Amino acid sequence: MTWLTEVLQRPAIGWWDVLDIALVAILVYELLLLIRGTRAAQMALSGGFILGLFFLSQWLELETVNWVIRNLAGYVVFAIIVLFQADIRRALAHFGRAPFFRYFERGQSTDETLEEIVVTVANLSARKTGAIIVIERQIGLRNYIEGGIPLDALVTYDLMASIFHPGSPLHDGAAIIQGERVAAAACFLPLSVNPKVSRELGTRHRAALGLTEENDAVAVVVSEETGSISLVRDGRLERGISPDALRTELRSLLGDRRTPLSSAEPRSSLA
Repeated sequence: MTWLTEVLQRPAIGWWDVLDIALVAILVYELLLLIRGTRAAQMALSGGFILGLFFLSQWLELETVNWVIRNLAGYVVFAIIVLFQADIRRALAHFGRAPFFRYFERGQSTDETLEEIVVTVANLSARKTGAIIVIERQIGLRNYIEGGIPLDALVTYDLMASIFHPGSPLHDGAAIIQGERVAAAACFLPLSVNPKVSRELGTRHRAALGLTEENDAVAVVVSEETGSISLVRDGRLERGISPDALRTELRSLLGDRRTPLSSAEPRSSLA
């Protein structure tokens, strides 16, 4: 009973201990939320099984099993970094969007800018003209902007329609919007390697998924085959969305509507 007496005679728990435990619990909870529904969830289960097998081998004195696990542990860490680099980037980006860092946010799109985007998408959809429009949020897209054709022009329907005109040199690739301006066009984005992505999706949809899997950007895709409008965020695709629903979703995601909607007059009809 000596061990039971030692357990019961632990030192008193202070407020700093409670804070320490609470912070660790929050970090573990956030980590579980990040890996839920991803390949990392299965990896975590496998890691837990291997860890349990390690302690079991020590308890049962299985020297060979224990030696194998100890010698492979270092290589497993490097394998995780290589295989799950996209998930790791997304996790770090998620922590970078904590409330504290919101003091450093850049200005977001106004209602007038969002209206120009919606009008553009609606017209492109009616003409079955393929397009992909990426809207930057908190995480910068400088790497992709530098790989495209710099524009730095105010977002207007005329400009967006010219970019995605089938005969335009800027037609292929994505247009990236920062705040109220088109930063660049003809930008190439990383394609999603998620095996669960439907084979029916084309390159534009896969590029939008690949980008939003890594950061918090929002992408709007117009299918060249069907004219269907898709909204992509956080690696999730919402297909067949209407212009009105798109307008509502973008307002909710981008916020900061500094210009009243009534003053935003679309420069072209939705027909």
